[in-house]
Amino acid sequence: MATIRTRMGDGSDVELTPKELRQELEDGCQAAVKRGKVDPLTEDDFEYLIEMFSCPSRIWGVQRGNEAILSKDGSTNSLYSSRLSSGVGLPLSREQCVRTFEAAFGFDSMEVGHTDYSVKPVKPICTLEQHHVECCLNTTILPIFYGFMPNLGLYFQPDGPFPNPSDLLPKGQIEEGRRAQEEGIVTLVEDLKWVTGMMDQVGADGFNYDTVASTGDAEFLATLQAVEWASKNTKLGVEVGMAAEMVLGFHGELEYDGVRLAGLWPHQQLKLVEKAGAAIFGPVVNTNSGKTSPWNIARSVTFVKACTKDATIPIHPNVGMGVGGVPSFEVPPADIVTRASAAMVEVGGADGL
Repeated sequence: MATIRTRMGDGSDVELTPKELRQELEDGCQAAVKRGKVDPLTEDDFEYLIEMFSCPSRIWGVQRGNEAILSKDGSTNSLYSSRLSSGVGLPLSREQCVRTFEAAFGFDSMEVGHTDYSVKPVKPICTLEQHHVECCLNTTILPIFYGFMPNLGLYFQPDGPFPNPSDLLPKGQIEEGRRAQEEGIVTLVEDLKWVTGMMDQVGADGFNYDTVASTGDAEFLATLQAVEWASKNTKLGVEVGMAAEMVLGFHGELEYDGVRLAGLWPHQQLKLVEKAGAAIFGPVVNTNSGKTSPWNIARSVTFVKACTKDATIPIHPNVGMGVGGVPSFEVPPADIVTRASAAMVEVGGADGL
């Protein structure tokens, strides 16, 4: 019997029979349906995925006319940062990298972001970052975003002024841990608003709040409040890219617009991001390295399809290393990256990546 060569979630090779492939796709889909309480994929969706994985071609793409817009987080780090940071270590400045992404790689939009990609370390050097944004705006045509992670974790000890919930919660000091997060929210929102306003002053085309809710529901709340402010007080469109598929409840009782934040899945996160006034939503679905790529991609596109079904803003799912069906491997294999990307558009209905 002929076998189909594909990958595991860690990037290693695996061979499946056609029957096994179908089962992996169905199981991945049902894993999303069970967790997120979302609709399953249709038979047409499964037929597309089977054809995609059965094709012996190394590269897979969307049909002509279905090309998607590209936005980017982490920005130019993939070129000038070291190999240990998922970069290739090229001796280029950020401005040169931005121009390379435009002129050589044909990106649709690009982002300026500091190497230490969080708002807290950016704030003291914000005027220097403004200069970088201005330089890129003056030498490029494509939309220039500024981006960073909210990263509430940096506001807790030993990096910040507030007690660390990770130290308090294991000791049973629940109220103290919640209070520390609530105090951190106030400072984080102030920083998000200030840096966003500074980039608006120099004419940035948009903003990317990336890896949102990496420290749970408190960080998600701070981000939503900052997005709300930006939508009302600046000309910037804000893209919100999540950190994980589910919002972790490190606080557990925080709400936005009457909705409890802990435990929200991508399609539920979307509704609050829309209410806050964001321009683009970037859902994340984590890759399980112990499962096959067909399983992971089917699971990811099931979640994404639930987002695009009722979305009123563009959906740009993250298809980076370890998310969106892409293997958790330092150099993700092109055969799966292209298939995950195409599936997000053709099956998931994504507007961009």
